Amino acid sequence: MSLSCILKHRIFPPPPSPFTLFIQRRWKKPTVSAQTRLEDRVRDPHLDKLMSHLKRLDLVLRIHHLMSARKRGPFVSLTLLSRWRNILGLHIPVGLFLRKYPHVFLVFVHPFRKNTCCRITKRMKELILLEGLVVKQQETEAVKRVKKLLMMSLNGTLRLHALRLFKRELGLPEDFRDSILGKYSADFRLVDLEVVALVDWDAELAVARVEEWREKEYSEKWLSEFETKFAFPVSFPTGFKFERGFKERLKNWQRLPYAKPYERKEVVRVRTCGGIERYEKRAVAVLHELLSLTVEKMVEVDQLAHFRRDFGVEVDVRELLLRHPGIFYLSTKGKTLTVFLREAYRKGGLVEPNPVYETRRNMLDLVLLGCRKTKLLLDCDESNKEESNVVACEVNEEGERQGDWVIPFLEKCEENRSP
Repeated sequence: MSLSCILKHRIFPPPPSPFTLFIQRRWKKPTVSAQTRLEDRVRDPHLDKLMSHLKRLDLVLRIHHLMSARKRGPFVSLTLLSRWRNILGLHIPVGLFLRKYPHVFLVFVHPFRKNTCCRITKRMKELILLEGLVVKQQETEAVKRVKKLLMMSLNGTLRLHALRLFKRELGLPEDFRDSILGKYSADFRLVDLEVVALVDWDAELAVARVEEWREKEYSEKWLSEFETKFAFPVSFPTGFKFERGFKERLKNWQRLPYAKPYERKEVVRVRTCGGIERYEKRAVAVLHELLSLTVEKMVEVDQLAHFRRDFGVEVDVRELLLRHPGIFYLSTKGKTLTVFLREAYRKGGLVEPNPVYETRRNMLDLVLLGCRKTKLLLDCDESNKEESNVVACEVNEEGERQGDWVIPFLEKCEENRSP
């Protein structure tokens, strides 16, 4: 065939023949990935609503942290706060955001500088101080949580960087390295500057949270040991559609044995019969126990990546969480993914609350009051007006304040003006 004929066929293709005209096209099967599972999952309105509320509280606490880091006084001008807008991730003016929460922020005019300033209300400050006090009171519980984490790790060690990112979820104080790890030297040992190791194994703590649920199911509901020995509590959200054969696969998965989080006797071989399923079930058990140790039974998915190697969970965490919607729930509210332990929540609240959770819940309730005029706000209005006229200033050892030298000049000017 000549070159002109080849170019002619490429530019002007021949018409379809009657044999290929009515042949149906075969479409490719749509791919199922973690992203498609995340988009197609059944939403839980209670947990999504709670997550959106917690994002507001987190933003309020970040503003308080930036304000408290300044040493000039307990208040900050709105001009300076507007410069922190990108740091905080606000999409609205700072002044508009602050005026939405009069129970949390007090906006006033500075008596001397005549510029608009802001500070934390007395009630919110009391709750923040109360949270720190409750965390110190729950010190023994925090020691148990850290100890159980070290017992779950493969080598009995954890990096302090991971604990530092996880301290709020575990209910640890800010100075946990000295107040927890350094104080309890009989339980913890600093191997390196950034590594903590377990000193002694505690057999009483080597019981997972799910084991308590299994004993309760076995004794109260009279279920067989074969059904409950390796089972997990499962509850699906409203509107969840069960595919064909899903219940049968779930029943077989519940009966599948696995190496429990605190066991080191059995090594799971992935290439053996059922090795992949058993390995993934152990990963589910580790994540379940990790969420059970947190204060609010929830954590950001990105934070779980810091414990993958230490706990031997070398899997795609997001994919694993999405494959078990009856145990975990992923919320996309906010900029990050957050996983909830489904059994621990009922209608947007913890089934078994703890003191730290209750204190944080009181802070959340104060934020959710918004602009509503309550008795608490009306009682605080008069005291806030008086306190807004008081400006904090530094006092030296002799009892003199900054700017006292100008008072005689002002008094002299007043005497000259008077007739």
